[in-house]
Amino acid sequence: MSANSGSAVGLLSYETLVHAVAGAMGSATAMSVFFPLDTARIRLQVDENRKSKSTPIILAEIAKEEGLLSLYRGWFPVISSLCCSNFVYFYTFNTLKKITASSHKSRPGKDLLMGMISGALNVILTTPMWVVNTRLKLQGAKFRNEDLQQTHYRGIFDAFSQIIAGEGVGTLWNGTLPSLVLVLNPAVQFMFYEAMKRRAGKGGRKISSAQIFLIGAVAKAIATTATYPLQTVQAILRFGQYKGDGKGGVLGSLRNVVHLLMDRIKRHGVLGLYKGLEAKLLQTVLTAALMFVVYEKITAATFKVMGLNKKLKH
Repeated sequence: MSANSGSAVGLLSYETLVHAVAGAMGSATAMSVFFPLDTARIRLQVDENRKSKSTPIILAEIAKEEGLLSLYRGWFPVISSLCCSNFVYFYTFNTLKKITASSHKSRPGKDLLMGMISGALNVILTTPMWVVNTRLKLQGAKFRNEDLQQTHYRGIFDAFSQIIAGEGVGTLWNGTLPSLVLVLNPAVQFMFYEAMKRRAGKGGRKISSAQIFLIGAVAKAIATTATYPLQTVQAILRFGQYKGDGKGGVLGSLRNVVHLLMDRIKRHGVLGLYKGLEAKLLQTVLTAALMFVVYEKITAATFKVMGLNKKLKH
């Protein structure tokens, strides 16, 4: 690839598309396997009156009260959103990496910057889908908090229609501010993942699936723990039942975020900001680790079949 045509080739290259599709398929596979853990996580984040117990106990309570299938409630909209989200993220990240590969050595700082740019674009494009799937995932849930109202959507498109008609188009971007801050989560995750993978593959050593799984798990655990309080605020805002002070714009959104964080601390102490972290860590760490394994295997197999024989160095 020549320097003059680097940008165009990076944007439209077949390799970039393979990375994006593999990332989407890997995330969908991993989330499907560990989906009940995400159900436990979001219940603890949104329903303040539900006591924080161990993840297996929370899952058993939900299954007993609402049926076993309730653990997979909202699976399709979540997987649809996740596929779109990860396609955008992996496509953008690998496009930027390909464009800058010829002139800059891979470094954690560069990986972090590319991760943040990819994350910001992902948030802007896919937040409406996450708002809808958060509501569908919680529809029919038996809340401990009686102030939380049930929603009545017949599916993804009906949810979009009702939200736009009843609450306005802007509601579809609820939680965008914390989401933009939370681009640090996948950015930090990718920075550590790429750095640890480069170290593991130093000297041309082959990286095993077990190593990829471990590297992905460690990278996601670091990123999740660092940003979890904002993820709780994000879930509450997406659910759409926190009205705030009614002021819009960036300052209004910032006030809502600060108020929710301070209110959580006032009611439950600092540890209240981490309610549901156990379930989140189990779900997100295992999901991310499995996702990276599937992602690496799909890209390697595809490149081999297509005769590219590309060695996965990042």
